[in-house]
Amino acid sequence: MPDAVTTARAHYAAAPSHWLAELELWFAPNAGKTRLMRRRHLGPLVVQKPFHPEKDGTCHVYLLHPPGGVAGGDQLDMRFHLAADARAVLTTPGATKFYRSEHGVSTQSTAIDVGAGAVCEYLPQETILFDGANAVIDTRVTLAEGATYVGWDFLCLGRPAARERFESGSVSQRIQILRDGKPIWFERMQLSGGSNLANATYALAGRPTWGTMIYAGPTAEDAAERVRGAIGSRGDGVFSVSQLDQGVVCRYLGPRVSEGKSLFVQAWDALRTSCQGKAASAPRIWAT
Repeated sequence: MPDAVTTARAHYAAAPSHWLAELELWFAPNAGKTRLMRRRHLGPLVVQKPFHPEKDGTCHVYLLHPPGGVAGGDQLDMRFHLAADARAVLTTPGATKFYRSEHGVSTQSTAIDVGAGAVCEYLPQETILFDGANAVIDTRVTLAEGATYVGWDFLCLGRPAARERFESGSVSQRIQILRDGKPIWFERMQLSGGSNLANATYALAGRPTWGTMIYAGPTAEDAAERVRGAIGSRGDGVFSVSQLDQGVVCRYLGPRVSEGKSLFVQAWDALRTSCQGKAASAPRIWAT
């Protein structure tokens, strides 16, 4: 059986009026810094000038989608390649919005290839699912020996500030992380608008926002404990952290994306400090 991404691409091919956007970036160390060596884009996906705010030359790049939202049948395809020992932080200036879809499935596919000893930190802003959206979100990360990947995602069902709930539509999300060709993390979620899972106490418990942060790479034995010690006030949501054989996973379930992001930034700082020997360096775009 074809997976959701394959089905969505076939639908796009049959409906060429839908918007296709592609972005592919290549990073490599050069002259003491990680440089954006090459880029390729098609349609409305671009990047601004890279920044180097950290002493070790880590490259910060903002991924821009000028339309600001994904309509029915649109497809976003992003691919990032980090050569051995490269270091990059990738983020977005604003939320990704999946609008109500009356013309097919909207997809966002992200593929990240991290070379030996390289570090990729993929920290986008939240994804907002409007009522009636039909979205497929797929992330696949491949790690070479000694590579590190840090990634998070936040999903918001509906628009709580506008009292909009996710009553119709659907969202499918898949995250895969492989090291040396072998899976070390696989997670898949399928949720329909109006599902009982949205209010069930064993699932979302009526909370519209949840997030997952994965740190896959060399970690200190007490990394999870350091995260717990670093987290301050936890607000109205639920936060958890677990240490696995090849990394650390943090979870958030709560009423507000801002609360979850604040907790994850604290966790990112604790993990960076204990596992990479440097503090977190928040992209400047987050402060605007």
